[in-house]
Amino acid sequence: MEYFSRLINREYPLPADYVPDHLIPCDFPFAAAEGAEKRLLCRTAAESAKRLLEYGKSFGCHLYGISGYRSYERQKEIYEQRLARSGPAQAGRYIALPGESEHQSGLALDVSCPAVHLELEETFADTKEGRWLAAYAPMFGFILRYPKGKETVTGFAWEPWHIRYVSKSLALYLSLTGMTLEEYHRI
Repeated sequence: MEYFSRLINREYPLPADYVPDHLIPCDFPFAAAEGAEKRLLCRTAAESAKRLLEYGKSFGCHLYGISGYRSYERQKEIYEQRLARSGPAQAGRYIALPGESEHQSGLALDVSCPAVHLELEETFADTKEGRWLAAYAPMFGFILRYPKGKETVTGFAWEPWHIRYVSKSLALYLSLTGMTLEEYHRI
């Protein structure tokens, strides 16, 4: 479980050459083309995400993967594009620096739904899918990594679409206590 609970952020970055073991293509609906790097997740996270999304269908929720694994190099490109477009304050609020993104771990997944045109936006939280995800993700080992009201703790803006695999037991514990991964690591 130590691997799954690893804290990855500005204070605890991953090395530039870090590539997780056991990356596999996700076998569930995805908004990216077959073979795209962002369709990869670590095996345990991919299998749990598939079960989560399939279970959601029984509630009429249609969730799609948007972005999974992201290499250090790809994160650098994304950050530099946002920096050029929005400036450092806005870029740093939503986009992690290379090495500081959980996507590099292969344990993070951005999801969305047709109600918000498969976009990553805060209104996702108000959709049937967003509310369902917040309630049921912990049962499958995922947490909403950047919750509303915890921006000063996580260092990132609220992202109701960003889930992180941490294991079922830890996800349920964090969900019940309302703690973030940062707060958990401080106890």
